[in-house]
Amino acid sequence: MGSFSVWHWLIVLVIVLVLFGRGKIPELMGDVAKGIKSFKKGMADEDQTPPPADANANAKTVDHKADEIK
Repeated sequence: MGSFSVWHWLIVLVIVLVLFGRGKIPELMGDVAKGIKSFKKGMADEDQTPPPADANANAKTVDHKADEIK
């Protein structure tokens, strides 16, 4: 159960070609490449977004005096 010989790999290749066909494999690889490009673009866009403005800049303060309880 060590390494596979060349014949084992040829049989696996033939089975894959029979199952998926010759045209389907490049199409699948193209879809994988598009997914990777989209992921990289999304990560780059996330890094380029500016940080939000100071959250306290729009905050309003209210002065409040507590009523004395007698």
